[in-house]
Amino acid sequence: MVEHAPKPGWTDVEHWLTETVVKPGPEHERALQTAVERGMPAIEVQPTAGKLLHLLVRMSQARRVLEIGTLAGYSTIWMAQALPDDGHLDTLEYLPEHAEIARANVAAAGLDNRVEVHVGTALETLPTLEGPYDFVFIDADKQNNTNYLQWAVRLGRPGTVVVLDNAVWEGALLDPEVDETNTPGIIAALELLGEPPFDATVVQTVGSKGWDGFALAVVR
Repeated sequence: MVEHAPKPGWTDVEHWLTETVVKPGPEHERALQTAVERGMPAIEVQPTAGKLLHLLVRMSQARRVLEIGTLAGYSTIWMAQALPDDGHLDTLEYLPEHAEIARANVAAAGLDNRVEVHVGTALETLPTLEGPYDFVFIDADKQNNTNYLQWAVRLGRPGTVVVLDNAVWEGALLDPEVDETNTPGIIAALELLGEPPFDATVVQTVGSKGWDGFALAVVR
């Protein structure tokens, strides 16, 4: 009996796309590696999503970017590389030890002149920032998603692009018992995105991060 090799899965396809199309650089690999070495949770975006953020920043011609949720700076690096030489990215990180790692990774990528890592509770840092931002990426605690979206409007302008990560969360939208802690915040955020001043959609994704997705919106 001939044994057939198992069919490729989502993660196999993701790896192929990463190597063939995305082609991350050593600065991206360094950010991932330092996160592993320092015992940080493996919750950064996958390479295909990092490159998507990069392209969205470029296509929107953003000059000022706000990121809520830094971790090791992986997505930070992708987005900062898409900025013009005089562009700026503010990224907000709750834990000082994570911020330290992110700063080192950003500096190693040669982007510390474009990036400022702010340490502390995001809801305490956001009122200290000055807009308008052209692009906002939200990837932090889900319970405050609606607060972060409201700040994206306050610190944005008509035309500001907003990306909200983890918008599907293993289908928890239709089965909140999957995660009773995070699901209410995700659902509330999506309901907010369905109303003015946002014009939004949600794209489902599969891959190394499981079944998830992201919301993509523009402030009207």
